Amino acid sequence: MCKEQIYSFHSCYYECKSCDYSLHKFCAELPKIQNNHPLHPGHNLTLSELDLRAKFSFEYEWMCHVCKFNWKSFFNYFCETCNSSMDIICATISQQKINHPSHPDHQLQRMFGRIVSTCDACGEKHDGHFFQCIICPRYRIHVDCALLPAKLLIQHRTNETFTHSHPLTLAYSFSFSEQRARFTPLCRVCGGAFNEHLWIYKCDKCRYYVHVHCATSKRDAFMSILQKTSLGKTFKNYKDDEHPNLLHCPFSDEGDNLLKHLFFNQKDVIVKHDGEILNHPSHQHPLNLFDTQTSLANEVVSFHDPMKKIQLLCDGCVKPITTVPFYKCSQSNQHCDFILHEWCAKLPFEVKEYVGHPEHNLEFLPKVSSKFFGVFKCPICELHSNGFAYGCTRCDYYICINCAFIPEKITHEAHPGHLLSITNPSAKLRGRYCRACKFSMSWLPGFSCPSCHIYIHVRCALLLPKVIRHKYDKHHPLSLRYEPAENHISEYFCDICEDELNPFRWFYHCSTCDHSMHAACAPLILQCEQATYFNYNMSVFKFLNVKFGRTVEIKGHLHHLAAFVQGIESHGSCIECRRRLQWNTAHPFVTKVFIIYWWNVALDVYSWPDVVNDGVMIYRAMIFRDIKLTDAIENVGTVALI
Repeated sequence: MCKEQIYSFHSCYYECKSCDYSLHKFCAELPKIQNNHPLHPGHNLTLSELDLRAKFSFEYEWMCHVCKFNWKSFFNYFCETCNSSMDIICATISQQKINHPSHPDHQLQRMFGRIVSTCDACGEKHDGHFFQCIICPRYRIHVDCALLPAKLLIQHRTNETFTHSHPLTLAYSFSFSEQRARFTPLCRVCGGAFNEHLWIYKCDKCRYYVHVHCATSKRDAFMSILQKTSLGKTFKNYKDDEHPNLLHCPFSDEGDNLLKHLFFNQKDVIVKHDGEILNHPSHQHPLNLFDTQTSLANEVVSFHDPMKKIQLLCDGCVKPITTVPFYKCSQSNQHCDFILHEWCAKLPFEVKEYVGHPEHNLEFLPKVSSKFFGVFKCPICELHSNGFAYGCTRCDYYICINCAFIPEKITHEAHPGHLLSITNPSAKLRGRYCRACKFSMSWLPGFSCPSCHIYIHVRCALLLPKVIRHKYDKHHPLSLRYEPAENHISEYFCDICEDELNPFRWFYHCSTCDHSMHAACAPLILQCEQATYFNYNMSVFKFLNVKFGRTVEIKGHLHHLAAFVQGIESHGSCIECRRRLQWNTAHPFVTKVFIIYWWNVALDVYSWPDVVNDGVMIYRAMIFRDIKLTDAIENVGTVALI
């Protein structure tokens, strides 16, 4: 009769079992004559499939005097006195009540006519028919939202732009407490936040959450430019021949890095002879080249191997040495363990017109001697480093060698097919966040896709390899994940620091063994207590560019008395400033005397009995009189770095 569908929320309806004929209950029970109808009081209304003014012509077009809609052949109530008609939809609207699970305590009644209003289900404005609560008049939902399916596959509703292997379940709220327990997820389609009172589609076991209007609207090419973020399937927007040297991130493993791609040439290494001697300005001894596995036969060299808890880091870039070629100090038999990637030995001696410091050229510095233990903080990646640097001594400006050669454009697996261009930090980017660590782009340089508003910090893009190995998973490598793993029902915990893990920040995971690690904890292969994530909350390990193990000796004494190490909880607190040494760098000596803290470096001071007083006084002088370490060594002549 009314030509409208019969939905699950209609209380009951009539159906013919012999043929495909059904009627709403309120349509089937319509009286032939309506007396004193609330929309047309005082007159009798007669039910007819034709407009009685048409003299039985099916071609006559008439207008409902309530909704102003034009009809031809449609059931209506006609008033002979007023010569007007009212369609049966308007006539029965007060009886069109539904029981909807989103509002279980009260019935919802269909509102008269078409209106423009905000829907309390999706939060969007609609022009059309609404259902309104008869008790809570402020609660109204658009008919399209009222008819949303309880489950759907998002790929069927978004032209395969977004896909998920499980059906998504309709939820009528997403409370603040539930969002916080889930690390405040964002919509997988638009990247926007959720309102706790609006409906969503979700898959809890995969932590996949989507706004209802994002899950059910097919993406329009023009409207997509209005989206805050475009997170769906992407199509390649560049030609390979136009970018022959394009860097594809993430790097394959820990042995791969930016400098290798820029300065390593396999053909060049083949020309060289095994054992070739290099005198490099970074080291006082000649360096021997090892470019084949056989050349290591007479050398005791254990490559970087997380599975065996072996750490071998280049003294230049402070990145793992996992294979040949590399240079090693020729005096290694005299306890000199200096080692260098082959490509790190070929770095240029000057960087001109660096974008971060265009006023002066930056010189190659094997060590920033003006900094304590050569440890400086790179202003580009905000990481401490004691490796090679490029710097301007006049301006006290120093950058790590990785940040000296940041490419203008890259691609990244987290946003495949689109070029990412270098983006400098600015206040305008305060509302934009890194896809890896979820921190603002306003304080660190990064890469961005301007068409999709995707951002990744430089250090997150270049310092997190695609695959790592760790002794906690002896059977499989762990892969870098950009979002929660599918079918992961339990909570996420880092196997290293044992703290809860936010799966919406990049992390390492083995789906087979269900092992997970913070990206910042994954490089820790020697001691889990070195984890800094709890205090740091970044995706890159705080001391990724620091090589520990340097020693301090007191001149005239036979023993090395100190090693430069990272502070852990058992080191306690500084005896002078009372700041904890954990998450900083420390100096353990042989016999403990006291602990002091200086320039973000913790010194766990020990000494032999015959030099206790002198050793203590030297360190106290450096701390409290602001004397630089190099000045102390030169003036006092009793402490030396080796």
